[in-house]
Amino acid sequence: MKEAPEPVLLYIPLMKELNMSWEDIKKTPRVELEGLLIALGQYQTLHSLDGYDSEDVSSIAKDKPKIRSQWAQYQQARAKYYRSLEGKQKKSFQGLLG
Repeated sequence: MKEAPEPVLLYIPLMKELNMSWEDIKKTPRVELEGLLIALGQYQTLHSLDGYDSEDVSSIAKDKPKIRSQWAQYQQARAKYYRSLEGKQKKSFQGLLG
């Protein structure tokens, strides 16, 4: 299998999804561009099935069985995100005004 060219995997998603210009991409270090793409992927996973519940997924899965694995990834990513927030103190503007 032939590898996809760099523009397909790196530059086009940055331009299309994050509205970065070619000049912005050229000025930004590659490691930051890759970080943006990773964050974009995580964002898309966390919000891919917002608004659906398990009943909706079950009815959709009758026609598209692949949705079950996508639902599992979605649930796993959300659980991981919310676990990372547990125990962290909520920030408020009240403490800043003191």
